[in-house]
Amino acid sequence: MTEQPKRQRIAADGITAPLRYTVFRRIWLASLLSNLGLLIQGVGAAWAMTQMAASADKVALVQTALMLPIMLISMPAGAIADMYDRRIVTLVSLSIALIGATALTILAGLKLITPETLLAFCFVVGSGNALFGPAWQSSVSEQVPPDALPSAVALNGISYNIARSFGPAVGGVIVAAAGAVAAFACNAILYLPLLVVLLLWRRTTEPSRLPREKLNRAMVSGFRYITNSPPIKIVLLRTLVMGLIGGAIMALMPLVARDLLHGGAQTYGIMLGAFGMGAVVGALNIHELRKRMSGEAAIRACTISIAFAMAALALSSEPVLTATALVLAGAVWMAAVALFNIGVQLSAPRWVAGRSLAAFQASISGGIAIGAWGWGHLTDYAGVEVALLVAAGLMLISPLLGLWLAMPRVGARNEDAEVLADPEVRLSLTGRSGPLVVEIEYRVAQENARAFHNVMQDVQLSRQRNGAYGWSIARDIADPELWTERYHCPTWLDYLRQRNRSTQSERALHQSAIDFHIGPEPVRIRRMLERPFGSVRWKEETPDRASAEVLPVVATAAGSST
Repeated sequence: MTEQPKRQRIAADGITAPLRYTVFRRIWLASLLSNLGLLIQGVGAAWAMTQMAASADKVALVQTALMLPIMLISMPAGAIADMYDRRIVTLVSLSIALIGATALTILAGLKLITPETLLAFCFVVGSGNALFGPAWQSSVSEQVPPDALPSAVALNGISYNIARSFGPAVGGVIVAAAGAVAAFACNAILYLPLLVVLLLWRRTTEPSRLPREKLNRAMVSGFRYITNSPPIKIVLLRTLVMGLIGGAIMALMPLVARDLLHGGAQTYGIMLGAFGMGAVVGALNIHELRKRMSGEAAIRACTISIAFAMAALALSSEPVLTATALVLAGAVWMAAVALFNIGVQLSAPRWVAGRSLAAFQASISGGIAIGAWGWGHLTDYAGVEVALLVAAGLMLISPLLGLWLAMPRVGARNEDAEVLADPEVRLSLTGRSGPLVVEIEYRVAQENARAFHNVMQDVQLSRQRNGAYGWSIARDIADPELWTERYHCPTWLDYLRQRNRSTQSERALHQSAIDFHIGPEPVRIRRMLERPFGSVRWKEETPDRASAEVLPVVATAAGSST
């Protein structure tokens, strides 16, 4: 390796490398202010609820109201992020959050706020953020080159946690000095810089060769991709468990400040600031953690550390000890979440990146939202100390999940492969023609039968996550060397999408299956219309609708791939 590329690689690996790119730097700084405002509002809302309602479950529901929308609308939000201009999506979502924050400020200023209206407008703000998240996170890969993407993901986590380091403390001061209404107003104002920066961003996109999917079909495509992608499924399940248990920290923090430390809004803000400071430390060390430990070992270390930090929170009545435990909890929490996030970002191809990240957001936020509700109810029955100790015990044993759901190895981003030539078509087709049946015949030496069958199990997942259904592999009983792979696509247009969604690693997998083929003739491929009534005029006088419909692509070139 020459010295120049080596220096470039080291620079790309550095945590600050993405800040060299103007668009990313501007959006990152503006998002820092937006996160600061959101956390200031969170302090105001949580403390306002403690003044209006005595029950612990109502206080914990503030966290639920902010997080639950991410679980409920994350998949539609991810589909929208993949279907439309991500810059426009982020602007619309920020506008929704701004409207919610402004309305909350006005109602609080007029003394018309109640526990129900507070939760309702927290839900509106959370909905805007839920729509914003997938579009924003999936657009990071458009702002930095692929080798800087892991650092950019970590920096986005740092942005939120820098805000968490100071925002809660600032929020505590603001609430103590001017009341919750001032905290709500700060959040509304601090949305404006990010709106301006996104308006100035001149995003360049390549128009798709194919028509845009409808929202419901796009959601199905995203769900199908995730369910047929074992690495992403494992990361999402581990993330959900982490949120369910670890959410006790944030949900019960106001009660820790009020009941265990006997403090006020300022104490609550300082404790949240300690958690945020720890999270910054954790994010700054992500690169070193990934270099020194495997994904499973790193997650195991993080969860065990969080368990001890939770136990310390439950048993401590001293602010210094509690703050120290929160610094540790923040550092390992951020490290774990960033590792999960990087795992999803580098595993998902670009066409489904928004939906995959939406599923990640749903896992972590849904876990926190549901967990917050459960921990609040447990606290009502048994107290803050018992709830935190139970959470610590569950977190301590959670690494046992690694015995069945070990974290996958994550390397470089799985880049999209080049577009295939269109297959030869002599039948009049429309985009809605279908279902389409594809049959691929392989001739495989009998001694390679088991190895070929094993490869085809991975091929099955590849076909299914990109849009195929009804996949099967069959072996001719009269000619044992002859194998037939068969699958369906709903329409001709779905087949064209499925055909060109493969990543480079998937194309290599398909080629490894083809490499088993023996004989002088190439692999034989048949593409057939299963219900051909749309391609046949049953009477001479029946109009030929296909001739009046523009095909989604010009299908004249012969393509050898499936």
